[in-house]
Amino acid sequence: MEGFVKFNDVRDVTMQELRDLNIYDLIIDARSPREYEEDHIPGAVNMPVVNNEEYAEVGTLHRTNTTAAYQIGVQYSLVNMARHLREDIVPKFPDKARILVYCFRGGKRSKLWTDNLETIGYRVHKLKGGWKGYRRFVNEQLATLPTKYRYNVLTGPTGCGKTRLLYALREAGEQVLDLEEIAAHRGSVLGALPDGTPQPSQKYFDSLLLKEMDALDPARPVWVEAESKKIGNVQVPDALLETMRKGTTYQVDAEMAQRVLLWREDYRHFEEDPPGMIERLVFLRPLVGGEEFKAWEDLAAEKRMPELFERLMRKHYDPAYRRSVLRNYPEIDKSPVIYLDDLSPAGLLKVAKSLKTGE
Repeated sequence: MEGFVKFNDVRDVTMQELRDLNIYDLIIDARSPREYEEDHIPGAVNMPVVNNEEYAEVGTLHRTNTTAAYQIGVQYSLVNMARHLREDIVPKFPDKARILVYCFRGGKRSKLWTDNLETIGYRVHKLKGGWKGYRRFVNEQLATLPTKYRYNVLTGPTGCGKTRLLYALREAGEQVLDLEEIAAHRGSVLGALPDGTPQPSQKYFDSLLLKEMDALDPARPVWVEAESKKIGNVQVPDALLETMRKGTTYQVDAEMAQRVLLWREDYRHFEEDPPGMIERLVFLRPLVGGEEFKAWEDLAAEKRMPELFERLMRKHYDPAYRRSVLRNYPEIDKSPVIYLDDLSPAGLLKVAKSLKTGE
């Protein structure tokens, strides 16, 4: 077509060749919304060639009439891409902008986008192997990348301020890997976020984790909180857990009164809804026994939440954590203790700065 700039640098690229996705002004995920929701390259924008229903329709027809499936698929694609080009963010980018496109395997859906974007004048790369290739790359990286870092591991009973100390260390300029933040979960039966934010899928958790770890500097230590294999519904990669367990450990502790206060702040939604808390805790009944669980129910019914929080920690969380930390960090009792007597942001920042300077 005369009048359109034709670039000759369009080519397939692999994740191994790329590594740095920041070279692109825009990353387009051409898959259906359902595929995108399960996992995608962090930062990618979903501009589906076909939506969920259209994708299912084309796939069903493809089994009996390939030509008809392609015909209707192209019709849907042209309509959808025209809408994306008119209404979505593509028009905001200047000519010669760098764009990466991928679909499931790097096939027809990517090609439709790539051909049209190239015709407009953008510099376009198509991800070789598509999302499947990307997913394989993520798995490979998470099996090796975690071993390249040195970890400072914060251990300590629930409510002692470990996560808040991580925030303070980050503010003090230290490298921090907050696994619970990535997992959108606080790591126990009470750990779902109060605002209803859902956890990412396992695949998307892996994608987010790799993005965070890839930005870390191997020459500097990484502060991290000791975690179990599972954080809610997602699992931490074995290579990361194993390397963390070889790291430098610190024991964090605080007075019970401070810990109860922290719980009252972090779990305010349960303080306002005691029955909802008991409903979550029912999964622990086989572990603590009927008599102890009845004591929890009674405290909740009487809305004696500070007492309930303390009893939960003393009777269940503290002994359970102790067993877990000894199993994963057998030499933990030889580690230095960080005693937090002030869990305010200012108090924690002071501690974080002392850890940073080694004082």
